Amino acid sequence: MVTGTWPGVRPEWSRTIGVPSTSAVDAPGTVRQWHLLDNGGQLARRGLTPAGTLLCVHGNPTWSYLWRTLLAAGTDPAQPWRVIAVDQLDMGYSERTGEFRSLADRINDLGDLTDALGVEGPVVTVGHDWGGVISLGWALAHPAELTGVILTNTAVHQPSESKIPSALRLALHPAVHSWGTTTSDAFLRVTHSLASPPLAAEVRKAYMAPYKGPHRRSGVGNFVADIPADATHPSFPALEAVAEGLREVKVPALMLWGPRDPIFSDRYLKDLIGRLPHAEVHRFEGAGHLLAEDRDIATPVFQWLAGHTQDRTQHSADSGQDAVVSGEAALEPAAFRPLWGELGTLADSDAAAETAVAEMASDGSVARSLSWHGLNRRVLDVAAGLREAGVVSGSRVSLMVPPGVDLTVALYACLRLGAVVVVADAGLGTKGLSRAVKGATPDFLIGIDRALAAAAALGWPGRRISVQDLPATRRRILRVETSLTALASRGSDTRDIHHTAVDPDAPAAVLFTSGSTGPAKGVLYTHRQLAATRDTLATTFDIRPGARLVAGFAPFALLGPALGAVSVTPDMDVTAPRTLTARALADAAAAIDATVVFAAPAALRNVLATRDGISGAGQTALDRVQLLLSAGAPIPEPLLAQVQLLLPGASLHTPYGMTEALPVTDISLQEIQAAEAAVGTVKGAGNGVCVGTPVHGARIAVIPLAEDGTASGSRPVTEAGVTGEVLVTAPHVKDSYDRLWLTQQGSTNPVGWHRTGDVGHFDAEGRLWLEGRLQHVVTAPGKAVTPVGAEQAVERLDGVGLAAVVGVGPAGTQAIVAVVETVPPVRKAGPAAPHLAHRVRAAAREAGVDVSAVLMVPNQPTDIRHNAKIDRTRLSAWAARVLAGGRPGKP
Repeated sequence: MVTGTWPGVRPEWSRTIGVPSTSAVDAPGTVRQWHLLDNGGQLARRGLTPAGTLLCVHGNPTWSYLWRTLLAAGTDPAQPWRVIAVDQLDMGYSERTGEFRSLADRINDLGDLTDALGVEGPVVTVGHDWGGVISLGWALAHPAELTGVILTNTAVHQPSESKIPSALRLALHPAVHSWGTTTSDAFLRVTHSLASPPLAAEVRKAYMAPYKGPHRRSGVGNFVADIPADATHPSFPALEAVAEGLREVKVPALMLWGPRDPIFSDRYLKDLIGRLPHAEVHRFEGAGHLLAEDRDIATPVFQWLAGHTQDRTQHSADSGQDAVVSGEAALEPAAFRPLWGELGTLADSDAAAETAVAEMASDGSVARSLSWHGLNRRVLDVAAGLREAGVVSGSRVSLMVPPGVDLTVALYACLRLGAVVVVADAGLGTKGLSRAVKGATPDFLIGIDRALAAAAALGWPGRRISVQDLPATRRRILRVETSLTALASRGSDTRDIHHTAVDPDAPAAVLFTSGSTGPAKGVLYTHRQLAATRDTLATTFDIRPGARLVAGFAPFALLGPALGAVSVTPDMDVTAPRTLTARALADAAAAIDATVVFAAPAALRNVLATRDGISGAGQTALDRVQLLLSAGAPIPEPLLAQVQLLLPGASLHTPYGMTEALPVTDISLQEIQAAEAAVGTVKGAGNGVCVGTPVHGARIAVIPLAEDGTASGSRPVTEAGVTGEVLVTAPHVKDSYDRLWLTQQGSTNPVGWHRTGDVGHFDAEGRLWLEGRLQHVVTAPGKAVTPVGAEQAVERLDGVGLAAVVGVGPAGTQAIVAVVETVPPVRKAGPAAPHLAHRVRAAAREAGVDVSAVLMVPNQPTDIRHNAKIDRTRLSAWAARVLAGGRPGKP
């Protein structure tokens, strides 16, 4: 009997069993002593019948202790599962056999153990590290018992064109291997150091306990030596058999992954997804190799098990019953017309020679342009070239190209081939962009020189294609294979591309969120959903073929051709909206005789600040604009009123939406003014930003907010004055979050709705008022306080620019703090002067919020993409430090 005290492990789980061995490495009749952690006895004593068995297999150099949270979770009476976590032979507290056990031996060993235990189906295997391969080997050998597969950071295939991870190469080196893995405990300590956050001392001690002394670490060394670094290794055939056999596994699968893993990086996850394309995947940003220590895996595992072991049909049917929703009745699915449908139509029309897409130069002239015929031709030529280069349906292609002619061509060429475009702009910052690209694991990367240099320096995945031809030396340094220019000039046959159809429900694009409220998330759209976005915009805003669009916001630069609209990109850095000047906007409008302008709120602020630079001809061009759209952040009515003076003939609209659904609602300046005039006379009006009513085809509702600041309910309502998390359902809502299964599950409750993370309420006229983000709700004593209403009241004060209301202190007892950006900017951040603090408190009190402290900053910390979304989480931490007497510094 193995004895020991291990944090998180009940003593009754620990057991040993003698198992007759059938492995070739052992003599006939050999019985091996196995140690395992097994909660089956506990379940039996409590009279609980398990739904099945989780067979958990650790890797090297851990042991069954890795799975302790699953053992505990499996004893929940509401969802009991027997959890058997094994110590592999020569590992943990199992017998030291004195034999070198290969991968094939270990798969056989595991079968011997389950036979001895009498394990019957349903069985779900759970594996980590090389235990993942062994668990899969068992799964392939026991198809009758197998009902599911769960994997964490593992690999089943080593690409022939790449070396094994450097950490493993070092461990295998003859000069290091024996000392590093067996003689010393270095391999264990290095592995344990990969945990983030670091392991608690008692947990680290528990992991080290079975491996005290070289004689106890022989299995650690042998495990490393058994890694098939190439096809000549004796265990390579067994690994290859598992890798290929995995393609035939059809049972449900779940992959939980820590991307900060120096051993099993995202390239191994990509390979596994290719072999198990039906698997549900969740990447835990910031987590690493020891995922079970870095994050709570028990919750997603048992949530996933529940979804695959219970009949959810009735739940899905009931979830929307008695729900009152806002907006028109759900529409029947429209006939699918691909996003590029308008290109071919206009290329063959009388408008073929007219400008389709253009980009502006800094001197106000048109730098480049293509006609409708030229755009369609270029798209087909590039598509044919990309196909020859290896891009096929389902290939992921990262587009690192600024909005304009080249990005438009590359995007539509990829979509025509059925490839999945990955769009993550530089507005995410270097770290955010790198994290996004690595997480999406593109097969190809098309980029400008600067992006290709970043790819080379930061190790971004994907075969590299430059936009323009590069000198031979530069190509070699950046490992660039070819260019869009070269691909388009090959003269490849494009006839079949004309007739190639894509699956409307196949993935088409991964678009990344701004990252303003956490790591940017990849949002997956199908071809049908992209087409629905186009159709929603066309119908809601009456944008028809022949419209002429100034696109100061990247998504609209790409959607312009899909709408049949002439599109021009103004001279600006589209990843920094505040770089758009009034002159650049006017020049772009004049170049195409624009009828529509799309610009972010930060861009509009700078346009107004630089309007003195507009020439007479430029103002004439702006006078002809008929529609202005601005989204990305709330826009105060006074700002819109000033914009109206600049564009006197335009109808000003501020659609509300997000990367997951663009747009959701719409409202005009006149409607905003009418809504604000109704404050105090119409139930539910006020306390936020009025964003209007649902767009064509959309329905919206809220899940009521509780006192603790959560929206944990599941019944959507639209009762006036009820504050809650905003929900939307529409044909153009995203398909899912890319490789974020757990996030996707949380965003689709109730089924069929998307939880936006925004908080708001309806007024009696059915208009939606936004009050902030759910994660920014302040939980003061006895109530939840939403920030936007008070912020707006403070921003109306003279001498105040942007304002933010944040909570400081423990949840439920938070103090409400206002942080204001002064006009003109103060030199140093810190507590506000008494006269300013008094005015801010009074303004907030008028909005129903009692502010405890007022701080001031020269500039609010905002997101890079919109230059408008304030990082309230960051401000809250900064405010807490300042109020505790710390040096203010920069928030």
